[in-house]
Amino acid sequence: MKVFGFAGWSGSGKTTLIEKLIPQFTRRGLRVSIIKHAHHGFDIDKPGKDSWRHREAGATQVLMLSDDRWVLMHELRGQPEPTLEEQLALLAPSDLVLIEGYKAAPVPKIEIHRPAVGKAPLWPDNPHVVAVASDEAIACPLPLLPLNDAGAIADFILDYVSAKETP
Repeated sequence: MKVFGFAGWSGSGKTTLIEKLIPQFTRRGLRVSIIKHAHHGFDIDKPGKDSWRHREAGATQVLMLSDDRWVLMHELRGQPEPTLEEQLALLAPSDLVLIEGYKAAPVPKIEIHRPAVGKAPLWPDNPHVVAVASDEAIACPLPLLPLNDAGAIADFILDYVSAKETP
């Protein structure tokens, strides 16, 4: 399974870029999965619904399914957050797993950097950033990708993960 990540400050456009990349990869016949790390709590369930009531009653896991999709919700209940490796092991087989967040994880990643966000770039201090996607020309020793060209970024990612497979 090939794994590639995206890092950047809040508001830089990570989710928007990934949303544009998924069709680029699926058109090429790849099965794509996503792991998104949220720094703040989140809930995909709705108060009052049966699954919410089950979790509120103390269930550690609730699996919901229909003829369209299924989801497994797991309450940590004070346990540590699973590692990225543990999360990858939970995924169904995929050709490419895209990771959003996990700035420090030891996976190759593109930094999404918009100077207008007003934050310093991550690449100088992050050895896992292998390229930068930006909406402006910036001085950077890494490959600089045009943020608004999803095709070029998809090509870069596929070339990168393919090159890393070659013995």
